[in-house]
Amino acid sequence: MSPEPDAAGTEPADRLRAALAAASSSARLQSALAAGTYPDPRFVPVLVDRSAVEPDFFVRDMLTWALTRHPADITVPRLIYEAGSDVAQARSQALHTLSKVGDPRGWSAITPEVLRDPDETVATTAWRTAVGLVPPEERAQLAERLASQLGRGGLQTQRSLTRSIAELADDALPAVQARATVGDRVARVHAVAMERVIRDPDEAFDTAIAEASRLVR
Repeated sequence: MSPEPDAAGTEPADRLRAALAAASSSARLQSALAAGTYPDPRFVPVLVDRSAVEPDFFVRDMLTWALTRHPADITVPRLIYEAGSDVAQARSQALHTLSKVGDPRGWSAITPEVLRDPDETVATTAWRTAVGLVPPEERAQLAERLASQLGRGGLQTQRSLTRSIAELADDALPAVQARATVGDRVARVHAVAMERVIRDPDEAFDTAIAEASRLVR
């Protein structure tokens, strides 16, 4: 994908935008691959915009990869802005891509609001991204914010939250222990199970939940 306009004067970003709107997911995948193989700063807004609406998981994954191939000074500010979008997929994909870029500046996208996002896909992505980007001095506060979500959703969502909190290890214990005695029973069961997982990382989540359910009344 040449960085120069073609004979008709079409800019490369416009060509990429059209290619990423193709009916064929295979064609879109190849276009995203090309955009990462031959990065151009003009591609960044196109890739971010397409991530917000792309229906195919594998194409979205390739869009993320393509963005990681561009300079973080260009991608990170755009992704932070996108993490505040009104569109759930835009928020989720921006957060996911920030986790893959791994630039510490991405931490500013992790707001209290995004950690409790009403869309569970966004929230679980925010949790994973947060524990990967959190500065050392913010770990305890992040643990408190994540612990406030204990008991949320079904077992899949709780399992995701458990994995994220477990990454904070001992920094999370005070916040988790505090949640074990307050709130509804579901939250308390999850908190007790969470403490077990932190203390014994080899314990399976399902086993921890089953044991916590037996103990919490």
